[in-house]
Amino acid sequence: MPTSKVMLLSANLILASGSPRRSEIMKSTGFNFVTQVSEVNEDLIGEGLVAAELAVALAEAKARAVAREMPDAAVIGADTVVSKNGVLYAKPQHSDDAHRMLHELAASSHTVITGVAVVANSELLSGHVSTIVNMRNYDAVEIANYVESGSPLDKAGGYGIQDESFMPVASIEGCYLNVVGLPICLTGELLSSAQIISSADHPTCAGHNSLRGLSV
Repeated sequence: MPTSKVMLLSANLILASGSPRRSEIMKSTGFNFVTQVSEVNEDLIGEGLVAAELAVALAEAKARAVAREMPDAAVIGADTVVSKNGVLYAKPQHSDDAHRMLHELAASSHTVITGVAVVANSELLSGHVSTIVNMRNYDAVEIANYVESGSPLDKAGGYGIQDESFMPVASIEGCYLNVVGLPICLTGELLSSAQIISSADHPTCAGHNSLRGLSV
């Protein structure tokens, strides 16, 4: 993990998320920031949108909501969506929902899309990253034990790639941190474009796509 901090050129930095995974990714990259959860009703966003559009729309809504409260800060919003054959998998509503999702995703491939948005200096910048995830053929007992732990309930698709107690993923094609919940390369690119960090401090994916040990 990095030993130096990323220097901000202007504004305070806020991560509009309560996700411990996103916070740990930011900390591991050297960002000095605070968190503030947005009060966005996600159920009111997304009708008619495909996965990538939904991820970006939700990220933008979260960033805007916090930026309205803190107009002098730079705000990062993010949202992760799981999609398989056009079906979207959000966070499970309850244990039965988590069981269903994990059964449907087992021994198959799906796409994880994270939208990232930055609001700074009255400007909105956003984008998304997609990663193909290939799940292993875990069994019903493993699913039951994992769901009983409660871990799936705050994660899109009902799983965490970093969860060493379950390890549901066989392989990925693309960015690991995107699947965890925050593609740091895109985040740095947006912050650099908004002139919140210098291009020299723009984090790269090298050394981060294999990052483990994040909270589940």
